[in-house]
Amino acid sequence: MYKVFVNDKPLFLTNKIEKETDFQLFLLDSVDIDKIIIKYFQNKIDKAFLYHPDEKQILKKIKEKIPVQKAGGGVVFNPKGEVLFILRSGKWDLPKGGIEKNEEMEETAVREVEEETGVSGLKIVRKLPKTYHIFKRNGKYKLKITTWYEMSTKFEGELVGQTEEGIEKVAWLNKEQIREAMDNSYENIKLLVNEMGLLDK
Repeated sequence: MYKVFVNDKPLFLTNKIEKETDFQLFLLDSVDIDKIIIKYFQNKIDKAFLYHPDEKQILKKIKEKIPVQKAGGGVVFNPKGEVLFILRSGKWDLPKGGIEKNEEMEETAVREVEEETGVSGLKIVRKLPKTYHIFKRNGKYKLKITTWYEMSTKFEGELVGQTEEGIEKVAWLNKEQIREAMDNSYENIKLLVNEMGLLDK
């Protein structure tokens, strides 16, 4: 099952038919995806499932219905175990950005972290789960698939937010601060942070 966020609400891609209780179920093959997305943005849907019997085909099918934008990002740790966060549009986020031509995804992730935060000396530790969310740009809906990497750095210099990307602040946050920051973040970031055990007491 995949969890895609639309307007910060979950849209599940699944190969299991579940009894509808607090959500709506649609057939992926026949659904008008734009109509569902519009309903999410109008707050008429809080949770929905898109069903397709073949789990391996689900992502392929959704990509046929909505253009995909690929991005790479980093969950960056310093030697103190703090994690690098950015504040953008008043919400805490992790540094990430779109892939450029002829770039490998790992290169994208490292470049974007450097550009958005001013941090250098990044080393990739391991690949993390991808996140999925749908956004609107120039009147069209797109599915952003972000590949995340755990990274480490010994960088101790000044943190510089990329102002042209609307970044208001860059900060190293400890576990307690991360828990607080998640009260004002995005659902896909919360999901990733939670999967990494950063919200554990």
